[in-house]
Amino acid sequence: MVINMLNTNEIIKKFINKTKETLIIEDLKKNIMLKKKLNIKIGFDPTSPDIHLGHTILLNKAKQFQKNGHNIIIIIGDFTGMIGDPSEKSTTRKQLSKEEVLSNAKTYKNQIFKILDEKNTKIVFNSTWLNKITTENLIKLTSKQTVAKMLQRDDFNKRYTKNKPIHIHEFLYPLIQAYDSVIIKSDLELGGTDQKFNLLIGRNLQKSYNQKQQTIMMLPLLEGINETEKMSKSLKNYISINEKADIIFEKLMSISDSLMWKYLNLLCDIDENEINKLKYDTKLGKNPKDIKINLAFNIVKKYNGYSEANKSKNNFILKYSKKNDKNIQDYKLKLENEIDNIKITVLLKNINFTKSISESIRMINQNSLKINNQTITNSNLTFKKNTCVFIKLGKKYGKISIL
Repeated sequence: MVINMLNTNEIIKKFINKTKETLIIEDLKKNIMLKKKLNIKIGFDPTSPDIHLGHTILLNKAKQFQKNGHNIIIIIGDFTGMIGDPSEKSTTRKQLSKEEVLSNAKTYKNQIFKILDEKNTKIVFNSTWLNKITTENLIKLTSKQTVAKMLQRDDFNKRYTKNKPIHIHEFLYPLIQAYDSVIIKSDLELGGTDQKFNLLIGRNLQKSYNQKQQTIMMLPLLEGINETEKMSKSLKNYISINEKADIIFEKLMSISDSLMWKYLNLLCDIDENEINKLKYDTKLGKNPKDIKINLAFNIVKKYNGYSEANKSKNNFILKYSKKNDKNIQDYKLKLENEIDNIKITVLLKNINFTKSISESIRMINQNSLKINNQTITNSNLTFKKNTCVFIKLGKKYGKISIL
C-alpha cells in the first residue's frame, strides 16, 4: 500500500528532526511511501555496566521509529566489545575479557526498556553469529575491505602519520561491526557522528553481499559533565540512567548554563521554539537555574519516576538552601480529610510568613514568593495532603510538609 508524498514528507521531517546527518534519505522516503516495516539497527558495546544520557539520544530516536511500527533491533556487542572500538582513539583501546563484557551486559536490557517497548524490541548478542565464523569465512570477510580504505579513517590516519601503532585487530572492528548489518538485514542504522566510518562500511559490506544498503542516520554527540569531550564511559564524564535519582539530579545541575540548552534540545521532548522562548526569558531576567531544575526534574522523572524526581528536586533545593541560608525551618500542617486542600494564602498565614491573607496576596502579587525555587504569581494555588514543598518569602525560608 502506498501513502501520498505529502504525508511521507511530514513523516520524514519528524524522523530527521534533531539529527545531524542522514545519508541516502531517498531510500528512506521510498520505504515510508511503501509502508515497509524497517529493520532499525542500534549497536552498543558493553564496555561498562551503564547506559548513559548520550546513548538515550539514539534510543529516543529508535522509539520514534518504534511508535511508527518499525522493528527495533538492539545489538549488544559482546564480541566486538572484546576488540574495542577505535573510533576517535589516539591509542589502542584496552581489550576487555569475555567475563568483563558479559558482566557489563547483564544490566543493559533493563536500562534499554526504560525507553523502548520491550514487546516490540529485539535484543541480540553479536557473539551469536561471530563466534561461529570460521577462519576461511573470516578471510573472505577481510577480503572485502582494503588497508587503503581503512587508513582513510581519520583516527587511523593520524596514528599512521605520527608513526603510532595500529594493531590488526583494530582494523577488524569496523568490518565485524558492519557484518552485523548483513546478518540482521538492516534497513537503517542509527549512530553518533563519530561512527560515520563504521556505518559506511556497513553499507559497503551489504552491497558486497548483494543486499540492499542501509540508510544511515547520525545524531549529535552529547558533551559530558566535564564539557570538553563527548559523554563517554571510558572518560568517566557520563550520567548513567541507572544511577540514583539524587546523583542524576546533582550531576545535571552541575553543567554550565550554555551546555544546558543542548541537553534540553537533545534529551527532552521540547521543540526549538520553546527553547528559544526560554532563552529570551533569561535575557529578561529569568534565572537559568530554574530552567536547569526543570531539566533535571524531567530527566529523573523519565528514568526514575515522578516520586523519585520530586524527592531529588526537594533534596537538592534543601541542600542548596542550607548552604545559603542557615535559618531554614521545618513546618508540618495537618489536613483533616484526604479531599481537603489548603490555599497558599492561608498556608502562608498559618506558618506566620504573613500576618493576614491580604498580606499573602500582596506579597504574591509583588513576585516575592518562591516555591521549590520558582516564582509563584497565582494566589489561588492549593496544596493537597502528602505534599512537601520549599517556600521562600523574603528572608523567610521553610520546608512545609502537608500531612
